Amino acid sequence: MRLFVVGVAPAMIAVPVAASAPSPIDQTEVSIGQFAEFAEETGLITEAEKSGGKVFEAGWVQKPGWNWRTPYGVAASADEPAVHITFDEAQSYCVWRGKRLPTRDEWIRYAYTELRDDPPEPFKTGTTYRYPTGVAPFGANCMDDCGGAKGNPPSKTDQSHRLMRGYGHAEVGTTIAGVNGLYDMGANVWEWAVIGNGPQQATMGGSWWYGKTQMTADYGATKPRHMAAIYIGFRCIGFQP
Repeated sequence: MRLFVVGVAPAMIAVPVAASAPSPIDQTEVSIGQFAEFAEETGLITEAEKSGGKVFEAGWVQKPGWNWRTPYGVAASADEPAVHITFDEAQSYCVWRGKRLPTRDEWIRYAYTELRDDPPEPFKTGTTYRYPTGVAPFGANCMDDCGGAKGNPPSKTDQSHRLMRGYGHAEVGTTIAGVNGLYDMGANVWEWAVIGNGPQQATMGGSWWYGKTQMTADYGATKPRHMAAIYIGFRCIGFQP
């Protein structure tokens, strides 16, 4: 165990941080292509495939044909994030891969505190940042606050004509790498994380639907574990020895 100076605005505090090792959390959100391998092998038919995925319009509506295969009701790239996935479906995928969903505390640790021994600039070992992208939200795929007129990267597909609000998600790993070299821990899509075994589970990091506020560690969002929505995806974490 080593002691690092950790920047938490407005003060700098010293906290112990374990010696770093390769991150056991996935570098990107799970993609449609990755989830397709799982569905093919297990025969899973998701709740959204049966009943439609949820989209907010004048309240939540369920849209037949909107699911992880076709998140906006039309053909999608294999590199888009797998959304319209419930908490338990996400957990099943992670277990199939020999992993699991991260807890909320684990997710926060890897999203905001730089744990690499020799990270590239501008990241500093042991520093805790306001956003998963660092001191500012720029480069994330969020609404309005992240430096892109229609989200990031500028080359991503604009889905606004199918949505009441926002421009939709980006393909995984196409925004800038943030703290610990991870992509999209802030914005793009909310990510499931574990808070006990109750009916509500954590959704972390914000999404393309929101601005920078939802990208912070203390935002505290939860959703019903059975919810399958257009802007909720996930990533997995390995079992540590």
